[in-house]
Amino acid sequence: MTTPTVKTTTLRSDEFSCPSCVEKIETKLKGLDGVESAEVKFASGRVLVSHDPAKAPVRTLVDAVAEVGFTVKPSAI
Repeated sequence: MTTPTVKTTTLRSDEFSCPSCVEKIETKLKGLDGVESAEVKFASGRVLVSHDPAKAPVRTLVDAVAEVGFTVKPSAI
C-alpha cells in the first residue's frame, strides 16, 4: 500500500471582498475528497490547500472555488 502524496498548492485571487467569503471557500475545499486542509489568507488573496493531487487535482480545487463564486488561479509562489 502506498502512502498518499500530500502537496500544498497556493491559489491566488483578487476577488475576495468580504471576510465571509473565507469561510465559504474553506468549507467548500475541506469538503472535497483528498483535501487535508484549506486556509484562505484574506488580506493577500491567497488560498493554501494541502491535498492529494491524485484525488483532488488543482483543476478540482479551482472548480470548487468557482462553485462558491470566486475565480482563483494556481500560483507558483
